[in-house]
Amino acid sequence: MLKHLLTISKLIDRLNYRVGRIMMYGIFVLMAVLMWSTISKQLFVVPAFWTLEVAQFVLVSYYLVGGAYSIQLGSNVRMDLFYGGWSDRRKSLIDSFTILFLIFFLGVLLYGGIDSTLYSIKYGERSPSLWRPMMWPIKSLMCTGIFLILLQSISELIKDIARLRGVKI
Repeated sequence: MLKHLLTISKLIDRLNYRVGRIMMYGIFVLMAVLMWSTISKQLFVVPAFWTLEVAQFVLVSYYLVGGAYSIQLGSNVRMDLFYGGWSDRRKSLIDSFTILFLIFFLGVLLYGGIDSTLYSIKYGERSPSLWRPMMWPIKSLMCTGIFLILLQSISELIKDIARLRGVKI
């Protein structure tokens, strides 16, 4: 059973690795949008109304869709006061316990995100700004990112349980 779960974990890791490597370049998209905003205000003396919201949407996409990759690499923020000195077994034990809270939180967040996305689609929700873009595309991307983080959290739980059982990963 654990062997099959580790196979699923590897598939999740591969998916999130590829998605994360692509999302790494999102920072350049963000820089291009912000640069255009600056250039249009200085050279053309016409502010581009859409740039602030597009920059926010790109940043949300970059952060949420790339979040699973961050967890996979272990570059997420954690309290290292005690954690750094613990054995691998103790880290796995604590991580397997605390990740259950993360999985619950992400499940609730995903449930709310899907509900909000369906609302946006049903009623044609738009941003209250001057540009007024549709909200469902960014909400859909947010749900995708939350789902990928949820999958990666489950993968990390599987790996922690395997480590606790003495399986080399």
